[in-house]
Amino acid sequence: IPKKLVTTVSSCADDALAGVVACNSGLRLLQGHRVVLRDDLQAICGRVALLSGGGSGHEPAHAGENPPVPPLLPTHEHGAEPSSLSTGYVGKGMLTGVVAGAMFASPSVGSILAAIRAVAQAGAAGILLIVKNYTGDRLNFGMALERARAEGTDVRMVVVGDDCAFTKPGKAGRRGICGTILIHKVAGALAEAGASLDEIEKKAMAAAKVMGTLGLSLSPCSIPGSKPSFQLAEDEMELGLGIHGEAGVLRMKVLPADKAVETMLKHMTDPSSASHLSLTPGELPRTLCAPPNPLDPSLILPPHPAGSSVVLVVNNLGGLSCLELGIVAGAAVRCLENQGISIVRALVGSFMTAMEMAGVSLTLMLVDEELLRLIDAKTMAMAWPNILAGPATTRREEVPAPVEPLRKQQDETGTGTGLPSLVTPPTPCLSFPRACTGMHLLSAGLSTARVERVLQRVCSTLLDMKEKLNELDRGAGDGDCGHTHAQAAQAIQEWMRSQPPPAAPAQLLSNLADVVLEQMGGSSGVLYGLFLTAAAQSLRSRSDTAAWADAMDAGIEAMQRSVPGDVEPQCPLGIPILPEFPCIPHRYGGAAPGDRTMLDSLFAAMQALHSLRSPGADPLQVLAAAVQSAEAAAEATRHMEAGAGRASYVHSSRLEQPDAGAVAVAAVLGAVLE
Repeated sequence: IPKKLVTTVSSCADDALAGVVACNSGLRLLQGHRVVLRDDLQAICGRVALLSGGGSGHEPAHAGENPPVPPLLPTHEHGAEPSSLSTGYVGKGMLTGVVAGAMFASPSVGSILAAIRAVAQAGAAGILLIVKNYTGDRLNFGMALERARAEGTDVRMVVVGDDCAFTKPGKAGRRGICGTILIHKVAGALAEAGASLDEIEKKAMAAAKVMGTLGLSLSPCSIPGSKPSFQLAEDEMELGLGIHGEAGVLRMKVLPADKAVETMLKHMTDPSSASHLSLTPGELPRTLCAPPNPLDPSLILPPHPAGSSVVLVVNNLGGLSCLELGIVAGAAVRCLENQGISIVRALVGSFMTAMEMAGVSLTLMLVDEELLRLIDAKTMAMAWPNILAGPATTRREEVPAPVEPLRKQQDETGTGTGLPSLVTPPTPCLSFPRACTGMHLLSAGLSTARVERVLQRVCSTLLDMKEKLNELDRGAGDGDCGHTHAQAAQAIQEWMRSQPPPAAPAQLLSNLADVVLEQMGGSSGVLYGLFLTAAAQSLRSRSDTAAWADAMDAGIEAMQRSVPGDVEPQCPLGIPILPEFPCIPHRYGGAAPGDRTMLDSLFAAMQALHSLRSPGADPLQVLAAAVQSAEAAAEATRHMEAGAGRASYVHSSRLEQPDAGAVAVAAVLGAVLE
């Protein structure tokens, strides 16, 4: 397990936020939540508020600390790299607040909703959520949005999917990565100028359609207390991986920086890829990409007719040295110039990281005059680089070298006339016992004592499986499934210590839904919350055994109903958008049976529980059959190709273990049966 400089693994996300806020007078924590807000909330009265967020570990995103590096400024002393404390993208001219989850895990619905309420009560004239296109982020922010709307708050959501890695993105769509910070900037400038929520939403969505990002890594990453999410050989690099360590699209031998950048830009702009960014080349210059050394003034050419105008972001994924980052930035500018692309702005630094991953991502955004004005607008957000507005180019005229002064003629002794010589010149599987006796859950009325026994068994099972679930989940990316389920188990135990659980099934499931939605986080928290909420509604005013089969049906239907079929149109910002450019799903869900998710185990158990509707059915035998079906379905996910969630970005040949979420569901049902 890699070493990390933390106080405790469990508190590292909270400790990091507390440190950032302690060192920056313009930020405040929202009491009881992992939420950072502007200190001057009164300033947003009558203006649109902007909220974003996601898992911790991507600093300086979500109010982190890593400073950006001024673009293309070489240092002359070894190790003399610029540094400053960054407070992320919260501040005047950018975000009103951010909601941070645990390490690489989406924030909970409860914290997101608390942030929405805080800015709404400060007098915001509407709220825009800017969300990266990951299942957990869509689910949690989407559920919070729906709850806030039910309270009468005008909340909208823009989902950013800028990843250019996959030539044929699946139903999950393109991942949201570093390009999201440009949407923060565009929307923030509009909000500061007093634009309406309709206008900000429209222009942010349009800007999200004209950018692309691609990552390249030399090493894996790891969250505190866990092993790295993948391994790379000493001579390998990986193209197209995600910011949680999800597998990319190509492993290749380590290339020189200029060749690596050329490979990245070619992949990003390849017209045969459904997720490519279309650039219009200009007239090619008559010089090579590599700069002459020393520079021959005769090779400095007048400006040539330019093609597309872009903003370039060269992002350190966390562990790349500043020296390497400068090399990559220079190579990117040269290669774009060689295609006649005009780089109107270049931002270089750590903008959205993946812990200590030694890698880099390149982001390109097509801009017109209005977009560029919004990018240039002033902001107080500390992670946004304070640089002079101007284009990037490797053909910038150099300062002439100073002329060496003429020396006085030396005398025959070797010293100057009348001057002493002061220096000497240098010498040139899951199985549970099935023996159960006495009263059981489905055929008898519930009691508080029986409910507590069942819930304690479920919680202890999940806590015991924490490391196993994490290990299974590492094959799909971040390896946090065990942590997420353990967090839910601990929250349920704390809830039972604070009050006796209700014996009424509908009230019990409804309360459990509230607990997991508030405390669990990640994709699983929202999915369990949807399931339990719908199941509780189905159990109202019913006490017969068959009601549990209907409740199972209702819960699974709710989970699948969270995936709408259509995509909202995105209006351009005066920039032509190619019709083949892929759309970004704007809603929250993403799975069906057979997609290699927790739904596979639930669906198998549901089919077995239908036997409860048969007269004379033995509920205990039916439940035992449901558990066996769920366990078999979980094991079957080992051989499935993922169709949803983070695992959908990983090739099936690299998914060698059962899905962690499906295994967890089977374990929960087994614990209930025990």
